[in-house]
Order: sequence, then structure tokens, then C-alpha cells
Amino acid sequence: MSDLPPVALTMGEPAGIGGELTIAVWRRRQELTTPFFVIDDPERLSEISRQFGSAIEIEVISDPSEAARTFQNALPVLALTDRVCSTPGHPIESTAMMVLQSIERAVDYARSGAASAVVTNPIQKDVLYRSGFKFPGHTEYLAALTATETPPVMMLASPMLRVVPVSVHTSLRRAISELTTTAIVTHARIAIRGLVEDFGVARPRVAVAGLNPHAGEAGTLGDEDRTIIAPAVEILQVEAADVFGPVPPDALFTARARAGFDVAICMYHDQALIPIKALDVDNAVNVTLGLPIVRTSPDHGTALDIAGRGVADPTSLIQALKMADAMARCRLRAGGLA
Repeated sequence: MSDLPPVALTMGEPAGIGGELTIAVWRRRQELTTPFFVIDDPERLSEISRQFGSAIEIEVISDPSEAARTFQNALPVLALTDRVCSTPGHPIESTAMMVLQSIERAVDYARSGAASAVVTNPIQKDVLYRSGFKFPGHTEYLAALTATETPPVMMLASPMLRVVPVSVHTSLRRAISELTTTAIVTHARIAIRGLVEDFGVARPRVAVAGLNPHAGEAGTLGDEDRTIIAPAVEILQVEAADVFGPVPPDALFTARARAGFDVAICMYHDQALIPIKALDVDNAVNVTLGLPIVRTSPDHGTALDIAGRGVADPTSLIQALKMADAMARCRLRAGGLA
């Protein structure tokens, strides 16, 4: 087990699979590299564990420093300030405040050094929106909580592939119309720094995807590759980064091509997420780069359709916890752990 502080795990959407996954991961704790504690309602977790077989031991702790002592024998839980009552598959707005409190406290612990990283269970954004939540999602909220000036960058990472989308949760039409050279350069710079500091890649190799078929075919299939993407690649190459592109998107994710880069900068959400989910969905992890804290998350949503059935696969959450610990160690060696 890690000699760093434990990882803080958030509750996520209580009507989703987060509680089931938390318990399942603790049952498989021998696979982990670091202890974790979860910020949740301990009675809720007890009820879930009883529902799916023998009840696990849960210990309510008052400080993250207590987690390592109890982790092998009981799931350490830092209790929220109120009960969380929900029905699997049926999210309700009244739980929104506790969902956000779990995230906020986890971030506070990470910023103070009491936690080495934050791992977030998935949230149900539409429920939070109806409760007045003003952020598009976790990433933007974490940036606000940590007072990050540069917009953070989402990376999806697995042993087979790392991808960074330049645009995330926006329509394809808007993603294309708002694509700029500056945005590509900014995302690539943050990705390069993250690979060095958080993943220990000394000289990152960066592939930049094209936008149009055949990367525009010299402008005959669209000129964005020539007028927007190619200039970004040139700027990054001047900075001595090992960057190449634009690469025709249909050729970028073959086994031979993947061996030639450490991260692919993609022009929009699905261009990045489709290949990694097709190749390695169970081991993929959502990573937020550019924050003063380490943050990872499983690469799936709340799965309301299977919540309460006990069939949710904890593999991605296990990988998120292991990656968080590895990133925290790399960042510590690089001198950047908050």
C-alpha cells in the first residue's frame, strides 16, 4: 500500500451505481495500491452492502489520517452532514446538496494535503442543473473550487491509449465552428505538461488528429486541417515538443499508429472517446489535467438503468484509484503535489 495520504473518493449520484462500486472496490482492496476513504452517508452504504449479500464493516472516521489504519478491516467513511435517501435508478433533487458537499470536501482535503488525490464517482448532471448547479460538469466545478485560471483539460487514459478532446460537451456543429489554433495549442501544452508531471513521460510524443476525412485532402475536403490545425502543430513543434499532424483520423488509432505516440489530441468529444471505449472501455480512466490536485474518475456514467441490481463492474473505478495513486507519486517526484 502507498505511503502517501489516502485518496478521497466522492459519493457521486446516490441513485446511481456509485455506492455499489465503492463497496465492490473495497471488497477487492487487495488489488489497490493505496487506501481510500469515501465521503458519503455511512447508513446508506450499510444498506447497500446488506442488499447485495453479507454486510461489510464500515468505520466512520473524523479525519483522513484515520483511513490507513482501518482500511484493511473496514471501509473508512467520512460522514456527510445529512442523511442521503434515494431509490436506485430514480435521482431526486433533494440529494444535490450532499452530492456537491462530497466533492467540495474531497477537494479541500486534497488541497490541504490530507488526501493525495480525488477520485470522483459519476454525477447526474441534469439533477444538479435543476438544483441551480451552474457548471457544465465535474471538470469545470473542480476548476472553480481550486481557483484554476487556465481551463482544465480532460484526458481519457488506459494502458492502450491516451486521448485529449479539444471540445467536450457541446454539439458537433458548435465544436467545429469554435475550433481554433489557440485552443489546440493550449490543450496540447497542458497534456504535455501532464504527461511529464503526472505520468512520468520524459519526452511526450503527441499526435494531433485531423478534423476532416483524409485530414482535408489538401483543402478539397475542408480547409480546417490546413488553416487551423496545421498552424497549431507548427507552433508546438517550435517549442521543441515531439508533435506531428494533422493525422487523418481514420488512420490514427490502429495498433501500429498508437505505438508512435503517448497522447492523441482530438478535435471533438467523440473523435477521442469512441476509439478508447472501443479498445479498452473497462480500463479507461477520466483524468483532469491542469489542476493543482490530482483527479481521476471512472470512464462511465451513473448507469441508472442497472443501479440497484448488483451487476455494475468496478474495474474502471479500481483503475481510477490506482491511476490516482500513480499520478500523485509522479507529481510528488516532480515537485508539484499540492
